[in-house]
Amino acid sequence: MVRPSLFRRRHIWLPSIYGWLALLACAGFVCLFVGRHIYGFLALNDPAPHARILVVEGWLNEKELDQAVAVFLSGRYERVFVTGGPVETWQECRGSSNYADFAAAYLRTHGLQEAAVIAVPAPASAQDRTFLSAVRLRDWAAKQHLVFGPFDVFSAGTHARRSRLLYRMAFGPNVEVGVLSARPQEYDGQHWWRTSAGAKSVLEEAIGLLWTICFFHPAPPGSYEELWNVPYSAVAGSRGSSLP
Repeated sequence: MVRPSLFRRRHIWLPSIYGWLALLACAGFVCLFVGRHIYGFLALNDPAPHARILVVEGWLNEKELDQAVAVFLSGRYERVFVTGGPVETWQECRGSSNYADFAAAYLRTHGLQEAAVIAVPAPASAQDRTFLSAVRLRDWAAKQHLVFGPFDVFSAGTHARRSRLLYRMAFGPNVEVGVLSARPQEYDGQHWWRTSAGAKSVLEEAIGLLWTICFFHPAPPGSYEELWNVPYSAVAGSRGSSLP
């Protein structure tokens, strides 16, 4: 008679000391490779070949906005759209309630003619603010009967790849979205690990990009859920009145 047993014996293969050393060496090589290339992966520069519209994220700092001015003055673009939500920290934003208006004013007074710059502000939201800014720009263009062709998004360093991904989500597969990244002033992007500012920027944006890819699933275009956590009055007001 065979007695029932709760346990069974199994043979388990484990690495030897040399095996562990080999695994650690491989892991170190992978970490070194990722560390050397992750900044360039996040701070993507991949403009759309035929883009004539430049979209500038209004929350950029002054040095980054100066770089956006230089990009526009290179002669490739015909119009600038500036996006952004409510002002949160900048003391210099006196007279402006949102980053879009403030950054647009900054661009106008630092080399860009007023007629070329259009601010499209977004309201506060608990969801991804870049995505909401992209949705607001898309809705504004539709209301103005403006057909968006290829365009480039100008973003800050390591935020660039995530910005392009979110603008692609908002505008859909029929609109080609390129991206340009501003050079950071606080650290050397090729040696980001040498400063706390560089490490914070790279690690935060890497986590943010991973979260967006894995967990951010926008609702159907035009639905209220797409503007999650935006007050209904703000949604109704923006769709019922003309934006700047």
